[in-house]
Amino acid sequence: MVDMVKDGAVVSLSYTLKLANGDVVDYSEADDPLEYLHGAENIIPGLEQQLVGLKVGDEKNVELAPTEGYGVYDPEDVEVVERKELPKDLQLKLGMVLAISDEDGGLSEAFVREITPNEVKLDFNHPLAGQRLFFKVKVLGVREATEEELAHGHPHGEHGHDDDEFDFDDEDYEDFLDGEDDDDVSKTHLN
Repeated sequence: MVDMVKDGAVVSLSYTLKLANGDVVDYSEADDPLEYLHGAENIIPGLEQQLVGLKVGDEKNVELAPTEGYGVYDPEDVEVVERKELPKDLQLKLGMVLAISDEDGGLSEAFVREITPNEVKLDFNHPLAGQRLFFKVKVLGVREATEEELAHGHPHGEHGHDDDEFDFDDEDYEDFLDGEDDDDVSKTHLN
């Protein structure tokens, strides 16, 4: 029986994530908790390390430097592409996420940072790269992972596969940029 957060445990959390300026950029409440497999890299490493040893009902404030969260912002991960390289029917919007495939079929996400008549600036950095992160977490549940969950590297929840993991997605990014709530994700290929 597992009674505390450790490797191989499925952990349920409620949390609030704020930036240094106090803006809330993500949260999960008790009625819809984040569930992850501890030790399987389902959440950012710095937060995972800070949760070890906590028990159900424990609360903790965690401050993470960029290197413990989403990394340091790298200006080399910004690329300017000509609009003609993108599909003509692609309706570009500031902050939208593009799933970019390379010549080898590998996929990566880029956020549209700037749009001009002839060029588009794509940012391959995580939207929270370079940010100091402030979490307030509460452990809602801890249980032993099943063999299947351990083999798959994530919890399945009570209804089978559950792909829930802490991830700042395109909707969160757009809210972070301009307060708009939009769900545009487009897949494209750069030649």
